[in-house]
Amino acid sequence: MIVLSYLINNIRRIVMKSSLENEIEAATLKRLLSHLDERKDVQNIDLMNLAGFCRNCLSRWYREESIKLNLDISDKEAREKIYGMPYDEWKQKYQKEASQDQKDKFKKTYNH
Repeated sequence: MIVLSYLINNIRRIVMKSSLENEIEAATLKRLLSHLDERKDVQNIDLMNLAGFCRNCLSRWYREESIKLNLDISDKEAREKIYGMPYDEWKQKYQKEASQDQKDKFKKTYNH
């Protein structure tokens, strides 16, 4: 009986830790999205050149993770979640033409 009680307590602790970790990770993603929303001046090409990912990458990752959970989230829905508005609207309002320097850095790093 003592062993069973010990196992149940450990399982509860693991489940609680997992739940808290998920909450922390979700809050962290929300904070990152809020930060990116406040920094619309930072273009996706800047993010790609500096960090190797951008808002589009985040939306793709969001969709890929949703698929693993058997949720049918479209690319459009995932992008709207990440951008906080329809993607076409965000592009029209905030996306600027990339400079030649930005394009050159991108091409040098991501030569496709």
